[in-house]
Amino acid sequence: MAISVRRAFSYRSILLLHCRHLSHIIHSPNLTGSPSLNPSASSALDFLRESRRGFAKGRKSKDSDAGNTVEVVPDIGPAVKENAMSQMDAAVVALSRELSKLRTGRASAGMLDHIIVETGGVKMPLSRLAVVSVLDPKTLSVTPYDLDALKQLENAIVSSPLGLNPKADGERLIAVIPPLTKEHIQAMCKVVAKSCEDVKQSIRRARQKALDMIKKAGSSLPKDVAKRLEKEVDELTKKFVKSAEDMCKAKEKEIAEG
Repeated sequence: MAISVRRAFSYRSILLLHCRHLSHIIHSPNLTGSPSLNPSASSALDFLRESRRGFAKGRKSKDSDAGNTVEVVPDIGPAVKENAMSQMDAAVVALSRELSKLRTGRASAGMLDHIIVETGGVKMPLSRLAVVSVLDPKTLSVTPYDLDALKQLENAIVSSPLGLNPKADGERLIAVIPPLTKEHIQAMCKVVAKSCEDVKQSIRRARQKALDMIKKAGSSLPKDVAKRLEKEVDELTKKFVKSAEDMCKAKEKEIAEG
């Protein structure tokens, strides 16, 4: 920047010198006593005219370049939808995990996943210590990877709130699923309903965050694009809310059937 300013002042000084020299030549009389332009004055005038034309062209070129500048607005649509979908999907996945922990009248391999077993002074999820399989709708089989952990597995299952009382059967445990009482069924259905409402709130929060991102874009986002994005976010919200509701209805039915 400093070099450019220095050059501009230098060029301007040259022009001023030429102008003064030209003025002196024009106003000095020749041998006949009458003012006239000699070749030196004519050359100086040509130089001045060309210099002015050059400055004018330079200004016009800069003005033209400035007028042709186009601001590129980034497309935030994919990022908005991806973030919203990721958060909504995580909420539904968490709901599925929570529902799998609820005991029903039917055997399910996932119903023991949340149980923590302490063995050798280390606490680990039951699923990392044993294979859980369904023998029939009312019976679970728990086979440890290490036979020495059989007793710890049994104690952990008995201590859980599932109300199971497994028995050793050789190198495995057999757990019979007791029938649910009416009170237990009602209590489980309330838990499912609350879990469903919680996940729907999470989905709606993800929707609001997406709408806030669209609003934050402001005038940089065309109105028709903003409206389209809002509509797509609303469609995603309805899709995930319906998925959560269907999942909870299926769980309530499973609990009620015992």
